[in-house]
Amino acid sequence: MLLILVLAALFLAAPASADEVSSGAAKALLAKYPSVLPKLQHNLFGAPIYLDSFENKGTAEVDMYGVFNHPFHQVKDALAVPANWCDITSLHINIKACTAKQSGGTWQVTMYSGRKYYQPPGDAYPLKLAFRVVAQQPDYLSVALQGDQGPLRTKDHRIRLEAVPLDDGKSFIHFSYSYRTGTMATMAIKSYFATIARDKVGFSTVAGQDGRPTLVTGVRGAVERNAVRYYLALECFLDALQVPEKERFERRISEWYDMTARYPRQLKELEKNEYLTNKRRELQNQLALKKAAGAGPVAGKNNEES
Repeated sequence: MLLILVLAALFLAAPASADEVSSGAAKALLAKYPSVLPKLQHNLFGAPIYLDSFENKGTAEVDMYGVFNHPFHQVKDALAVPANWCDITSLHINIKACTAKQSGGTWQVTMYSGRKYYQPPGDAYPLKLAFRVVAQQPDYLSVALQGDQGPLRTKDHRIRLEAVPLDDGKSFIHFSYSYRTGTMATMAIKSYFATIARDKVGFSTVAGQDGRPTLVTGVRGAVERNAVRYYLALECFLDALQVPEKERFERRISEWYDMTARYPRQLKELEKNEYLTNKRRELQNQLALKKAAGAGPVAGKNNEES
């Protein structure tokens, strides 16, 4: 009887399997959908997008929830591929090039982060992110990208995406983006947002000095802008899968610009022709990096957020 009790205790105390954890995560994300549905239907985006953010003890984080008009199997198959994240993130105005490389069974996605204007990747900061498919189940996808060091002495960059299917052939998405700033980085960034970038705002509202709602500024505003840029890039990438492969790049860059132009106060930095021209040049640099992947890393420099 004692042996039976011991074995039963061991069985009950056994850790959950990966499938059980994934199933629980899928249920938790799907359970979130009804609670955010009103916010997806009525928000400042005019689209099924809900954004929440916070800044605490040097960490800035954004959580975005939304609905993509794409079946889950398409979302899962596309976003579990590391190289596709280069086609996604390179739409961002600050990403000058991107490479995906596997070493020892681990994928690394390197995003060359620079200024809003055209730059060769050698003049940008190589943000190295380890790419991992956390879970890939019939009804749940979770991927993570994380890096220890970032531009302007930022740290602990984290990108996380989760997706589950909805009944109407659409997909419910949770996208999160965060990073941490040390003491020196915090001082430099605060100075930047107090001077050059003092007019830049995010999407969330906070109480102003007069008590009225005002758009958030500073680091929190910056992380919101970047999160929205990446989120819209995900949507553009999936939309472009509907056209022939040779047309996808032009479709992505044109649609991304048009989607970000809906929010000029937060996201507009360049005119469309300049953005498209820059991205075409940056694509050639990205292809050259890919071709020379075995020749060693490209030296990088620090950058400023656009």
